Amino acid sequence: MSYQCVATSRAGFNQQLAVGYVTNGYYFYVTGVIPSHKPADKADCKILAAYDIAVSKWTRSRRKRAGQANVQYLRHGRYYVIIATDGVHPFFAAEAKRLRDIRRTPILFMGYSIGCRPERGGGAYHASVRINRDTILELKRKLVGNATKADLHNLYRAFQTLPFEPYAPVRIQLRSLLRAVNRVRAVAGLELLPRTALRLQRSPVRPFEAEGSEKSAVPFSTSDTTDLGE
Repeated sequence: MSYQCVATSRAGFNQQLAVGYVTNGYYFYVTGVIPSHKPADKADCKILAAYDIAVSKWTRSRRKRAGQANVQYLRHGRYYVIIATDGVHPFFAAEAKRLRDIRRTPILFMGYSIGCRPERGGGAYHASVRINRDTILELKRKLVGNATKADLHNLYRAFQTLPFEPYAPVRIQLRSLLRAVNRVRAVAGLELLPRTALRLQRSPVRPFEAEGSEKSAVPFSTSDTTDLGE
C-alpha cells in the first residue's frame, strides 16, 4: 500500500508531526539523518519494512485494541523521525538506547522545538510547537540590536518574513520580540513598530504535496535578517 512519509516543506513536517502524530498519542521517538551516500527512498523502504509501518488504519485500530503500539515514519530532506504510541512493538527493543519521550525531550528541527505539554492545571497533554531557545535568543539579539539602526520599513519587513509558522507558543514569542524592539525604540524616541508587523495567522498546509515556493521550506539562519542595516 502507498504510505506517505516525505514532507516536502518544513511547515508540512512540523504540522504532520505535531498535529497528525503527537496530538494522537505518538510520544516515543528516535530521530536520525540518512547519510548523503545512501538513496533516501531506499532508506525509507528499509525503515518502513523493519517496523511494519505501512499498514491500513484498520490494522492500526486493531493493534491499538490489542495493546500493541503503532509506529509512524516522517522525513524531510534527509532528517527523519520514527515515532510510536505506547504499547508492545519490536521498535522499542530495537531502538532502546536512543529512544526519547517527546513529553520530556522535544524534537529540535530547523529552528523549532516540537514537544508535548500538559494543559494548564495538569490536564491532558497536547502538542506544542515553538521557536527553540537558542534561535529565539539569537533573533532577539539581532532584532533588538538593530532596533534603532534600521528604519521602520526594514524592521517591519524583518518581522513579516520571519520563517516560523505562528502556532500559539510562537505567537507569544513573536509578541515578546516586538515588545523588546519597541522598548528600545521608545527610549530612543523613535516611532514604534505596529502589531501588524507580526504574522499571527497560520495557514494549514498539505504536508506531502510537491514543494512550491514556500519560504518556510528554506533552511533558516539568523543571518537572514542582515538587511536590517548592521
